[in-house]
Amino acid sequence: MTTEGTAMDASPPRNGQPGELRILSQPDLEDLGVSYAQVLRIVEQAFIALRNGDSHNPLKTIVQPADQRSIAYSMVGRDGASETTGFKVVHEFDPQRTRDAYRFHSFIFLCDDLTGQPIALMDVVKLGPLRTSASSALLARAACPEARSALVVGTGVQGRIALPMLLAAIPQLERLMVYGQHPEGLQAVRDELLRLHPQREVEIVSDLQQAAGQADIVIGASGLTARQQVRRAWLKPGAVAVLLGYGIDADVLHGANYRIATDTEQMQVTCTDLADANGHIPPIDAQLPDILLGNALARRQRDDVVFAYNSGMVVTDVALGRYLADLALAANRGTRVKLW
Repeated sequence: MTTEGTAMDASPPRNGQPGELRILSQPDLEDLGVSYAQVLRIVEQAFIALRNGDSHNPLKTIVQPADQRSIAYSMVGRDGASETTGFKVVHEFDPQRTRDAYRFHSFIFLCDDLTGQPIALMDVVKLGPLRTSASSALLARAACPEARSALVVGTGVQGRIALPMLLAAIPQLERLMVYGQHPEGLQAVRDELLRLHPQREVEIVSDLQQAAGQADIVIGASGLTARQQVRRAWLKPGAVAVLLGYGIDADVLHGANYRIATDTEQMQVTCTDLADANGHIPPIDAQLPDILLGNALARRQRDDVVFAYNSGMVVTDVALGRYLADLALAANRGTRVKLW
């Protein structure tokens, strides 16, 4: 991957063939020359199109057995910016990691809404982290555009690309920190940053409280088994805490001076674990699409501690999926299947 812009700003090719579906597997989506700067632009355009374009992002449909051994959900969305419709399906087995049998399977089916032709059925292992990290970076840049330091909590897939995506959004960041429990994950964070930014270094921190107190931006990207979470009292005035997984305590949401989210309704569906003892979740002050359009503030006062909630938005999956699919199809990747 690169962080430079590409020629993808031009209208993408329309690659679907009548009656044919292209299957794009994980290997088909590797080494496509994806630009983080372009990913940010596409995700930003998708959020803006929710207000200004013919885009739609209905709430997800979720099913789960009584013993919570699995969770499955589906989403349909339309990105007006690229005239693309998508259907995303996810099945996660052992999501609580209590059976030592974790499995995750997901795909997205994309259709061109100008020609009516299918584009691709594609894996989302690469797509999901890209769009989530881009949304986090947009939230962080909106709330703290002059940031100089950032801390990522977690070293999984999201944690590994969070800092490069933040640098694409906020190039003036000077101090980059990561906190995690797994040596191999910490090394992976270092390796990914070195690959994309050979001149930059990431600082591995062992004292989470101290690091959180020094960071302008804190990204909570840990998994469910996170051992320690950033608390509200640790954050300095003016900091923004962006939660996309775990690693930031619920008391940051409840104690923040200002709260923003990618989407309020989606947050109500996905953040029930952040409610207080009475089941209460504080109201959200602004949503990202309105902030990007200049119709809402990302913070009120310079010293506000801002809590930002990043819930997955299928419209960004659709928009970014179209970008990746166009790159893959232009490179003649994937398996052609005649279904119709």
